[in-house]
Amino acid sequence: MPAPPRFVLHDHRQPSPHFDLRLEEDGVLRSWAVPKGLPADGRHDRLAIAVDDHDLDHVDYEDEHKSVADTGTWEEHSRDERRLVFTLHGRDRARRFALIHTGGSQRLLHLTKEQPSSTEVDNARYVNDS
Repeated sequence: MPAPPRFVLHDHRQPSPHFDLRLEEDGVLRSWAVPKGLPADGRHDRLAIAVDDHDLDHVDYEDEHKSVADTGTWEEHSRDERRLVFTLHGRDRARRFALIHTGGSQRLLHLTKEQPSSTEVDNARYVNDS
């Protein structure tokens, strides 16, 4: 049985603070820049801008401007031309999201109402409210 696909959430500090969500798929990391971080609740969607795919070695890459905010595996629940619904199984918990295509390279990242049961932890590290 193949290993589940991995994900990484990078916390970038340069050129301006933002996060990059990267999902392993087809031998690369599909990537979206998420300026304000992952949504903390279902009421506040986040802009997600598709960026270039990255090599798989970026799954644990860090440098002076980029650190790993979270990492783990992900699973796809549904996908069509407009929406991808998936769960991130991170270090501390699992969270279900939808990436909704809004046109061009832009998407909305939405925390779904239906969530996997898990121990609740503070997710402030995923959010940039500046």
